[in-house]
Amino acid sequence: MSEPVAVPAPAPIPVEQLQFAMPPVHASADEERAYRRERLAGALRLFGQLGYEDGVSGHITARDPELADCFWVNPFGAPFADITPQDLILVNGDGQVVRGRFHVNQAAFAVHAAVHRARPDTVAVAHTHSTHGRALAALGEPIEPITQESCAFFEDHALYDSYSGVVVDEDEGRRIAAALGPHKAVILRNHGLLTVGGSVDAAAWWFLTMERACQVQLLARAAGKPVLISHRDAVTTRDHLGGDLVAWINYQPLWQRIARTF
Repeated sequence: MSEPVAVPAPAPIPVEQLQFAMPPVHASADEERAYRRERLAGALRLFGQLGYEDGVSGHITARDPELADCFWVNPFGAPFADITPQDLILVNGDGQVVRGRFHVNQAAFAVHAAVHRARPDTVAVAHTHSTHGRALAALGEPIEPITQESCAFFEDHALYDSYSGVVVDEDEGRRIAAALGPHKAVILRNHGLLTVGGSVDAAAWWFLTMERACQVQLLARAAGKPVLISHRDAVTTRDHLGGDLVAWINYQPLWQRIARTF
């Protein structure tokens, strides 16, 4: 038998020729507005698919890129899983609808408006009554650094250690915003989770991964005594995984999947 002829290994493709999505830069406010509305509708549809909807509770809001103190939000009573960009309404900071023909959930929006005003660096705010987030909130405890993913929230989330019923006034919204402070998320005791981000994608990802972190923490505690990651390693992991760009990148497979449903 003749010996096989050696085939040369293929040459590596230059790195600059490989495709990798990054957050887009928009040429105009109209273009950025359309992009945010599309991403907001997609995040709501995804939350609906994941079962984060509970009656008429829950919002994701996105700051308008041009109109001061105005935010795009899901209409009151509309099912998350069916929302399109055209369904979204524009609401000012006083909770008044300025574009669209649907109502807004005034009680929930009071929190979002206060957070947006306190955090001009944020584009989006996400809050729904997810199951595991509510369960951990009922314990009045923060997320512990017990997994790589939970370390993204290490010393970067807060606990609002109070509950006085449905939020219906601006003062309560301001207290929640103050508790959030500079962090990416806050656990509302006996209520649920709230996350923020410099993009809709980031805020949505933080909510998704925070909900999962709550689930893992509850499961681990039920099974035994969780082993905490050391402070140094938790900080290092947070520095690697805790930025909004990392959140945006992590969210893209989910966005690609949900975008096919429009």
